[in-house]
Amino acid sequence: MPHPVIVLAPDKFKGSLSAPAACAALERGLRRVFPQADVRARPMADGGDGTLDAILAGGGERHVATVSGAEGGRRAMPYGLLHDQGGDIAVLEIASIVGITDPQGMAVPVQQRSTVGVGELMRACLDAGVRRFIVGLGGSSTNDAGAGLLHALGVRCTDARGEEVVPVPRTLASVARIAFDRLDARLAGCEITVLSDVDNALTGARGATAVFGPQKGVRADNVVTLDAALAHFAKLAEAACGKNVQDRRGAGAAGGLGFALMLLGASVTPGAEVVADLIGLDAALADADWLITGEGRSDEQTLAGKAPWVAAKRARALQVPASLVAGAIDPAALAMLSTVFAGCFALPDGPLSLEECIARADALMADRAEQLARVWQGARNAQQR
Repeated sequence: MPHPVIVLAPDKFKGSLSAPAACAALERGLRRVFPQADVRARPMADGGDGTLDAILAGGGERHVATVSGAEGGRRAMPYGLLHDQGGDIAVLEIASIVGITDPQGMAVPVQQRSTVGVGELMRACLDAGVRRFIVGLGGSSTNDAGAGLLHALGVRCTDARGEEVVPVPRTLASVARIAFDRLDARLAGCEITVLSDVDNALTGARGATAVFGPQKGVRADNVVTLDAALAHFAKLAEAACGKNVQDRRGAGAAGGLGFALMLLGASVTPGAEVVADLIGLDAALADADWLITGEGRSDEQTLAGKAPWVAAKRARALQVPASLVAGAIDPAALAMLSTVFAGCFALPDGPLSLEECIARADALMADRAEQLARVWQGARNAQQR
Protein backbone atom coordinates (compact mmCIF):
# COMPACT_ATOMS: atom_id res chain seq x y z
CA MET A 1 0.00 0.00 0.00
CA PRO A 2 1.52 3.38 -0.97
CA HIS A 3 2.35 5.88 1.71
CA PRO A 4 -0.52 8.34 2.19
CA VAL A 5 -0.35 11.98 1.18
CA ILE A 6 -1.90 14.09 3.94
CA VAL A 7 -2.38 17.86 3.81
CA LEU A 8 -2.64 19.80 7.07
CA ALA A 9 -4.37 23.18 6.79
CA PRO A 10 -5.65 24.34 10.19
CA ASP A 11 -6.26 27.89 11.32
CA LYS A 12 -4.82 29.01 14.67
CA PHE A 13 -6.25 27.70 17.94
CA LYS A 14 -6.57 31.08 19.61
CA GLY A 15 -4.81 31.36 22.95
CA SER A 16 -2.97 28.06 22.59
CA LEU A 17 -1.53 27.13 19.19
CA SER A 18 -0.56 29.12 16.13
CA ALA A 19 -1.51 27.53 12.80
CA PRO A 20 2.09 26.36 12.18
CA ALA A 21 2.24 24.91 15.70
CA ALA A 22 -1.08 23.12 15.12
CA CYS A 23 0.37 21.63 11.94
CA ALA A 24 3.42 20.40 13.84
CA ALA A 25 1.29 18.76 16.54
CA LEU A 26 -0.97 17.09 13.98
CA GLU A 27 2.01 15.77 12.07
CA ARG A 28 3.57 14.38 15.23
CA GLY A 29 0.43 12.36 15.93
CA LEU A 30 0.01 11.19 12.35
CA ARG A 31 3.56 9.87 12.17
CA ARG A 32 2.90 7.53 15.09
CA VAL A 33 0.71 5.63 12.65
CA PHE A 34 2.14 6.62 9.24
CA PRO A 35 5.86 7.29 9.80
CA GLN A 36 6.56 7.42 6.06
CA ALA A 37 3.57 9.57 5.08
CA ASP A 38 3.99 12.55 2.79
CA VAL A 39 2.69 15.21 5.19
CA ARG A 40 2.27 18.69 3.69
CA ALA A 41 1.77 21.51 6.18
CA ARG A 42 -0.17 24.48 4.83
CA PRO A 43 -1.12 26.66 7.84
CA MET A 44 -4.27 28.69 7.18
CA ALA A 45 -5.63 32.06 8.33
CA ASP A 46 -8.47 34.40 7.42
CA GLY A 47 -6.98 37.86 7.86
CA GLY A 48 -6.96 38.03 11.66
CA ASP A 49 -4.15 37.30 14.09
CA GLY A 50 -1.96 34.51 12.79
CA THR A 51 -2.25 35.61 9.17
CA LEU A 52 1.34 36.81 8.98
CA ASP A 53 2.66 33.54 10.43
CA ALA A 54 0.54 31.45 8.08
CA ILE A 55 1.58 33.32 4.96
CA LEU A 56 5.27 33.37 5.87
CA ALA A 57 5.22 29.65 6.60
CA GLY A 58 4.84 29.26 2.85
CA GLY A 59 7.78 31.54 2.04
CA GLY A 60 8.85 35.16 2.33
CA GLU A 61 10.76 37.13 4.94
CA ARG A 62 9.83 38.51 8.32
CA HIS A 63 10.89 42.10 9.04
CA VAL A 64 10.28 44.62 11.79
CA ALA A 65 9.85 48.38 11.78
CA THR A 66 9.55 50.81 14.67
CA VAL A 67 6.12 52.44 14.52
CA SER A 68 3.43 53.65 16.92
CA GLY A 69 1.21 51.26 18.83
CA ALA A 70 -2.47 52.00 19.35
CA GLU A 71 -1.59 53.98 22.48
CA GLY A 72 1.14 55.99 20.73
CA GLY A 73 4.25 54.31 22.11
CA ARG A 74 7.02 53.49 19.65
CA ARG A 75 7.64 49.78 19.26
CA ALA A 76 9.10 47.23 16.83
CA MET A 77 6.22 45.76 14.81
CA PRO A 78 6.44 42.76 12.46
CA TYR A 79 5.52 42.60 8.81
CA GLY A 80 6.33 40.29 5.94
CA LEU A 81 7.79 40.62 2.47
CA LEU A 82 6.89 38.28 -0.35
CA HIS A 83 8.87 38.28 -3.56
CA ASP A 84 7.59 37.56 -7.05
CA GLN A 85 8.12 38.75 -10.59
CA GLY A 86 5.80 41.70 -10.07
CA GLY A 87 7.87 43.07 -7.20
CA ASP A 88 7.74 42.81 -3.44
CA ILE A 89 4.46 42.46 -1.56
CA ALA A 90 4.25 43.71 2.03
CA VAL A 91 2.05 41.67 4.37
CA LEU A 92 0.63 43.68 7.27
CA GLU A 93 -1.33 42.08 10.09
CA ILE A 94 -3.38 44.66 11.96
CA ALA A 95 -3.63 42.39 15.00
CA SER A 96 0.17 42.63 15.34
CA ILE A 97 0.23 46.44 15.12
CA VAL A 98 -2.90 47.67 16.92
CA GLY A 99 -4.27 44.38 18.20
CA ILE A 100 -6.95 43.84 20.81
CA THR A 101 -4.68 41.40 22.64
CA ASP A 102 -1.95 44.05 23.09
CA PRO A 103 -2.00 45.13 26.75
CA GLN A 104 -0.21 48.43 26.07
CA GLY A 105 -2.69 49.51 23.44
CA MET A 106 -5.68 48.36 25.48
CA ALA A 107 -4.40 50.22 28.55
CA VAL A 108 -5.62 53.55 27.16
CA PRO A 109 -9.31 54.35 26.47
CA VAL A 110 -10.57 53.42 23.03
CA GLN A 111 -11.30 57.12 22.34
CA GLN A 112 -7.52 57.72 22.39
CA ARG A 113 -6.34 54.75 20.34
CA SER A 114 -5.06 55.37 16.84
CA THR A 115 -4.18 53.51 13.67
CA VAL A 116 -1.33 55.92 12.94
CA GLY A 117 1.18 53.06 13.32
CA VAL A 118 -0.42 51.22 10.41
CA GLY A 119 0.13 54.25 8.19
CA GLU A 120 3.69 54.61 9.45
CA LEU A 121 4.39 50.99 8.57
CA MET A 122 2.91 51.45 5.10
CA ARG A 123 5.09 54.52 4.62
CA ALA A 124 8.20 52.57 5.68
CA CYS A 125 7.34 49.94 3.08
CA LEU A 126 6.86 52.63 0.45
CA ASP A 127 10.30 53.98 1.33
CA ALA A 128 11.68 50.48 0.72
CA GLY A 129 10.18 50.42 -2.76
CA VAL A 130 7.10 48.31 -2.04
CA ARG A 131 4.02 49.09 -4.11
CA ARG A 132 1.80 46.11 -3.29
CA PHE A 133 0.21 45.44 0.07
CA ILE A 134 -1.81 42.66 1.66
CA VAL A 135 -3.49 43.87 4.86
CA GLY A 136 -5.20 41.47 7.27
CA LEU A 137 -7.83 43.44 9.17
CA GLY A 138 -8.96 41.13 11.97
CA GLY A 139 -8.37 41.62 15.68
CA SER A 140 -7.93 45.39 15.98
CA SER A 141 -8.32 47.41 19.18
CA THR A 142 -9.01 50.69 17.37
CA ASN A 143 -12.19 52.49 16.37
CA ASP A 144 -10.97 55.62 14.55
CA ALA A 145 -12.29 55.04 10.98
CA GLY A 146 -8.65 54.76 9.92
CA ALA A 147 -8.10 58.46 10.59
CA GLY A 148 -4.71 57.73 12.15
CA LEU A 149 -3.57 55.78 9.11
CA LEU A 150 -4.59 58.62 6.79
CA HIS A 151 -2.84 61.16 9.04
CA ALA A 152 0.42 59.18 8.88
CA LEU A 153 0.20 59.11 5.09
CA GLY A 154 -0.19 62.87 4.75
CA VAL A 155 -3.90 63.63 5.14
CA ARG A 156 -4.45 66.79 7.21
CA CYS A 157 -7.37 67.48 9.54
CA THR A 158 -8.10 70.98 10.84
CA ASP A 159 -10.75 72.45 13.12
CA ALA A 160 -13.02 75.45 12.56
CA ARG A 161 -10.16 77.82 13.42
CA GLY A 162 -7.84 76.20 10.90
CA GLU A 163 -5.69 74.57 13.55
CA GLU A 164 -4.45 71.03 12.94
CA VAL A 165 -6.28 68.23 14.71
CA VAL A 166 -4.46 64.99 15.52
CA PRO A 167 -7.27 62.56 14.68
CA VAL A 168 -8.28 60.02 17.32
CA PRO A 169 -11.88 59.05 18.09
CA ARG A 170 -12.37 61.72 20.75
CA THR A 171 -11.28 64.52 18.35
CA LEU A 172 -13.07 63.45 15.16
CA ALA A 173 -16.18 65.48 15.92
CA SER A 174 -14.08 68.67 16.06
CA VAL A 175 -12.66 68.22 12.55
CA ALA A 176 -14.00 70.87 10.16
CA ARG A 177 -11.86 70.24 7.08
CA ILE A 178 -9.87 67.36 5.66
CA ALA A 179 -7.23 67.86 2.96
CA PHE A 180 -5.73 65.14 0.80
CA ASP A 181 -3.35 67.44 -1.09
CA ARG A 182 -0.35 66.14 0.87
CA LEU A 183 -1.31 62.47 0.68
CA ASP A 184 1.77 60.41 -0.19
CA ALA A 185 1.79 60.49 -3.99
CA ARG A 186 3.35 57.03 -4.18
CA LEU A 187 0.02 55.51 -3.08
CA ALA A 188 -1.47 56.31 -6.49
CA GLY A 189 0.63 53.51 -7.98
CA CYS A 190 -0.10 50.98 -5.25
CA GLU A 191 -2.20 47.84 -5.16
CA ILE A 192 -3.77 47.25 -1.74
CA THR A 193 -5.62 44.02 -0.99
CA VAL A 194 -7.56 43.92 2.27
CA LEU A 195 -8.28 40.54 3.85
CA SER A 196 -11.56 40.59 5.74
CA ASP A 197 -14.72 38.57 6.11
CA VAL A 198 -16.51 41.48 7.81
CA ASP A 199 -19.35 42.85 5.69
CA ASN A 200 -20.35 45.73 7.98
CA ALA A 201 -20.61 49.30 6.76
CA LEU A 202 -18.76 52.02 8.65
CA THR A 203 -21.62 53.43 10.70
CA GLY A 204 -25.17 52.70 11.78
CA ALA A 205 -26.80 49.81 13.60
CA ARG A 206 -24.48 47.32 11.91
CA GLY A 207 -21.48 49.62 11.78
CA ALA A 208 -18.04 49.35 13.33
CA THR A 209 -18.91 51.09 16.59
CA ALA A 210 -22.28 49.46 17.29
CA VAL A 211 -21.17 45.91 16.48
CA PHE A 212 -17.50 45.75 17.42
CA GLY A 213 -17.03 48.78 19.67
CA PRO A 214 -18.17 47.17 22.95
CA GLN A 215 -15.52 44.44 22.80
CA LYS A 216 -12.90 47.18 22.41
CA GLY A 217 -14.12 49.14 25.41
CA VAL A 218 -16.76 51.47 23.93
CA ARG A 219 -19.37 52.00 26.65
CA ALA A 220 -23.01 51.46 25.74
CA ASP A 221 -23.81 55.09 26.56
CA ASN A 222 -21.09 56.29 24.17
CA VAL A 223 -21.90 54.19 21.09
CA VAL A 224 -24.21 56.76 19.48
CA THR A 225 -21.81 59.67 20.10
CA LEU A 226 -18.79 57.85 18.73
CA ASP A 227 -20.74 56.51 15.76
CA ALA A 228 -21.80 60.06 14.91
CA ALA A 229 -18.18 61.22 15.14
CA LEU A 230 -17.11 58.55 12.65
CA ALA A 231 -19.97 59.50 10.32
CA HIS A 232 -18.93 63.17 10.52
CA PHE A 233 -15.31 62.33 9.72
CA ALA A 234 -16.30 60.02 6.89
CA LYS A 235 -18.53 62.62 5.25
CA LEU A 236 -15.70 65.16 5.20
CA ALA A 237 -13.13 62.62 4.03
CA GLU A 238 -15.31 61.39 1.18
CA ALA A 239 -16.05 64.94 0.03
CA ALA A 240 -12.34 65.77 0.11
CA CYS A 241 -11.26 62.86 -2.08
CA GLY A 242 -14.37 62.45 -4.20
CA LYS A 243 -15.23 58.89 -3.22
CA ASN A 244 -18.25 57.30 -1.52
CA VAL A 245 -17.22 54.13 0.29
CA GLN A 246 -18.52 54.27 3.87
CA ASP A 247 -21.56 52.11 3.06
CA ARG A 248 -19.61 49.44 1.23
CA ARG A 249 -19.27 45.95 2.65
CA GLY A 250 -16.18 45.83 4.83
CA ALA A 251 -15.85 49.57 5.44
CA GLY A 252 -16.52 48.89 9.13
CA ALA A 253 -13.78 46.27 9.44
CA ALA A 254 -11.11 46.94 12.08
CA GLY A 255 -12.94 49.90 13.57
CA GLY A 256 -13.31 51.56 10.18
CA LEU A 257 -9.79 50.91 8.96
CA GLY A 258 -11.46 49.22 6.00
CA PHE A 259 -13.08 52.57 5.15
CA ALA A 260 -9.76 54.44 5.13
CA LEU A 261 -8.06 51.81 2.99
CA MET A 262 -10.96 51.91 0.53
CA LEU A 263 -10.44 55.65 0.21
CA LEU A 264 -6.90 54.76 -0.87
CA GLY A 265 -8.24 52.38 -3.53
CA ALA A 266 -8.05 49.10 -1.66
CA SER A 267 -10.09 46.08 -2.68
CA VAL A 268 -11.64 43.85 -0.01
CA THR A 269 -11.59 40.09 -0.43
CA PRO A 270 -12.27 37.06 1.82
CA GLY A 271 -9.06 36.48 3.75
CA ALA A 272 -8.99 32.69 3.76
CA GLU A 273 -9.28 32.50 -0.02
CA VAL A 274 -6.26 34.77 -0.51
CA VAL A 275 -4.21 32.90 2.08
CA ALA A 276 -5.07 29.58 0.42
CA ASP A 277 -3.76 30.92 -2.87
CA LEU A 278 -0.59 32.34 -1.33
CA ILE A 279 0.35 29.12 0.46
CA GLY A 280 -0.32 26.92 -2.57
CA LEU A 281 -3.10 24.89 -0.98
CA ASP A 282 -4.57 23.67 -4.27
CA ALA A 283 -1.20 22.39 -5.48
CA ALA A 284 -0.66 20.54 -2.20
CA LEU A 285 -4.11 18.92 -2.48
CA ALA A 286 -3.76 17.94 -6.14
CA ASP A 287 -2.61 14.35 -5.45
CA ALA A 288 -3.52 14.14 -1.75
CA ASP A 289 -5.44 11.37 -0.02
CA TRP A 290 -6.72 13.34 2.95
CA LEU A 291 -6.98 16.87 4.37
CA ILE A 292 -7.11 17.73 8.05
CA THR A 293 -8.12 21.26 8.98
CA GLY A 294 -9.25 22.89 12.20
CA GLU A 295 -9.71 25.92 14.44
CA GLY A 296 -10.21 26.86 18.06
CA ARG A 297 -14.01 26.62 18.03
CA SER A 298 -16.28 25.42 15.26
CA ASP A 299 -19.91 26.47 14.92
CA GLU A 300 -22.24 27.63 12.18
CA GLN A 301 -19.93 30.58 11.48
CA THR A 302 -17.29 28.10 10.32
CA LEU A 303 -19.38 27.56 7.20
CA ALA A 304 -19.54 31.30 6.47
CA GLY A 305 -16.12 31.48 4.81
CA LYS A 306 -13.84 30.65 7.73
CA ALA A 307 -10.47 29.05 7.01
CA PRO A 308 -11.54 25.40 7.65
CA TRP A 309 -14.51 25.79 5.31
CA VAL A 310 -12.35 27.26 2.56
CA ALA A 311 -9.79 24.47 2.97
CA ALA A 312 -12.54 21.82 2.85
CA LYS A 313 -14.18 23.43 -0.19
CA ARG A 314 -10.92 23.33 -2.10
CA ALA A 315 -10.30 19.74 -1.07
CA ARG A 316 -13.80 18.73 -2.15
CA ALA A 317 -13.21 20.28 -5.59
CA LEU A 318 -10.28 17.88 -5.96
CA GLN A 319 -12.21 14.91 -4.48
CA VAL A 320 -10.10 14.86 -1.33
CA PRO A 321 -11.94 14.09 1.94
CA ALA A 322 -11.51 16.71 4.67
CA SER A 323 -11.74 16.12 8.41
CA LEU A 324 -12.12 18.80 11.09
CA VAL A 325 -10.31 19.00 14.43
CA ALA A 326 -11.41 21.80 16.75
CA GLY A 327 -10.81 22.87 20.31
CA ALA A 328 -14.57 22.83 20.76
CA ILE A 329 -17.54 22.09 18.52
CA ASP A 330 -20.98 23.59 18.96
CA PRO A 331 -23.36 20.58 19.19
CA ALA A 332 -26.11 22.61 17.52
CA ALA A 333 -23.91 23.03 14.43
CA LEU A 334 -22.64 19.46 14.21
CA ALA A 335 -25.23 18.33 11.65
CA MET A 336 -24.38 21.23 9.34
CA LEU A 337 -20.64 20.75 9.80
CA SER A 338 -21.00 17.07 8.97
CA THR A 339 -22.29 17.93 5.51
CA VAL A 340 -18.90 19.46 4.75
CA PHE A 341 -16.38 17.50 6.80
CA ALA A 342 -15.63 13.77 6.84
CA GLY A 343 -15.74 13.64 10.61
CA CYS A 344 -15.64 16.45 13.18
CA PHE A 345 -13.49 15.91 16.27
CA ALA A 346 -12.99 18.01 19.39
CA LEU A 347 -9.67 17.98 21.25
CA PRO A 348 -10.67 17.23 24.88
CA ASP A 349 -10.35 13.57 25.87
CA GLY A 350 -12.46 13.99 28.99
CA PRO A 351 -13.91 16.67 31.28
CA LEU A 352 -11.42 19.54 31.11
CA SER A 353 -11.54 23.22 31.98
CA LEU A 354 -10.75 25.77 29.29
CA GLU A 355 -7.45 26.50 31.04
CA GLU A 356 -6.51 22.82 30.98
CA CYS A 357 -7.42 22.52 27.30
CA ILE A 358 -5.25 25.49 26.43
CA ALA A 359 -2.32 24.22 28.50
CA ARG A 360 -2.53 20.73 26.97
CA ALA A 361 -3.49 21.76 23.44
CA ASP A 362 -0.28 20.53 21.80
CA ALA A 363 -0.47 17.05 23.34
CA LEU A 364 -4.23 16.79 22.80
CA MET A 365 -3.80 17.72 19.15
CA ALA A 366 -1.16 15.06 18.57
CA ASP A 367 -3.25 12.40 20.34
CA ARG A 368 -6.35 13.29 18.35
CA ALA A 369 -4.40 13.11 15.08
CA GLU A 370 -3.07 9.70 16.03
CA GLN A 371 -6.54 8.30 16.71
CA LEU A 372 -7.88 9.83 13.51
CA ALA A 373 -5.05 8.17 11.61
CA ARG A 374 -5.83 4.80 13.17
CA VAL A 375 -9.47 5.03 12.07
CA TRP A 376 -8.40 6.08 8.59
CA GLN A 377 -5.81 3.28 8.45
CA GLY A 378 -8.50 0.76 9.31
CA ALA A 379 -10.74 2.06 6.53
CA ARG A 380 -7.89 1.92 4.02
CA ASN A 381 -7.02 -1.66 5.02
CA ALA A 382 -10.66 -2.69 4.63
CA GLN A 383 -10.74 -1.24 1.11
CA GLN A 384 -7.70 -3.32 0.12
CA ARG A 385 -9.35 -6.64 1.01
